[in-house]
Amino acid sequence: MTNATPPSYRSFGKQAGHYFSRTHTGSPDAAVVSPAAWRGPEMREREADWHLRLDDEELAELRQQVDRLEDQRIDLQAIDSSLLDLPRLERKAETWRRDLMQGRGFVVLSGMPVEAWGEAGSAMAFWVIGHLLGVPGAQNAQGELLGHVKDYGEQSDTPNVRLYRTPSNIDFHCDAADVVGLLCLETARKGGQSRIASSVAIWNALFKEDPAVARELFESFALDRRGEHPPDQPEHLDLQPSCFGDDGVLRTFYHSEYFRSAERLESVGPLPPKKLHLLDR
Repeated sequence: MTNATPPSYRSFGKQAGHYFSRTHTGSPDAAVVSPAAWRGPEMREREADWHLRLDDEELAELRQQVDRLEDQRIDLQAIDSSLLDLPRLERKAETWRRDLMQGRGFVVLSGMPVEAWGEAGSAMAFWVIGHLLGVPGAQNAQGELLGHVKDYGEQSDTPNVRLYRTPSNIDFHCDAADVVGLLCLETARKGGQSRIASSVAIWNALFKEDPAVARELFESFALDRRGEHPPDQPEHLDLQPSCFGDDGVLRTFYHSEYFRSAERLESVGPLPPKKLHLLDR
């Protein structure tokens, strides 16, 4: 028996294909002017612009939606935007989408009562909010929809282990998605801070210091797939970290650890000195 209903989320492979289909016409010949080219001190002075809070009516609307989905026993993977009725939050989400995709690139949303709603209810609410922003993508090749950032006791020095499943520090990186969301369910006893930086501001600073090195981000790099690939496909992807389109938008996928660990693969071998220099910078 076949199911003709299209999935309500992208598989891990389709999500990667969607994300890496980035428009590119050439590298910038000057600093990129964009609201996304921000720096930390500036953002700390403007916290009211990006630190928002769900009000009581929005929370009531969200809770009512979650209750309805749970009463109907609709699983996460079966939810799509056609099942949702969230007029207040949809209007608010228009602003979030604009800030995320055409503005500074991030927003902090507070107010979800995760202790009162519990893990299952909070996860459902988080998934629903995600559908207001776009089409979800699976977290990994196993098709996990919501991954938990916690210590599972896995060895961080094992190449194919995801570091978010270990207590190890994770360096600054980009995930293969247009929008990434994190929901805090419980404060860590130690550590656990999330940090963000503007890839546009970083590129501008690198371009100012050394334009030739900055332009190397538009050259092909081997990305270690860390075992998350079908058996008939290569162990790495060849992609350029940065793309620049006619629309003047700089789109960057950067993951130093995955670029560096590609050296272990027979199909890649040692990285050239100029690429190591760029990664070090």
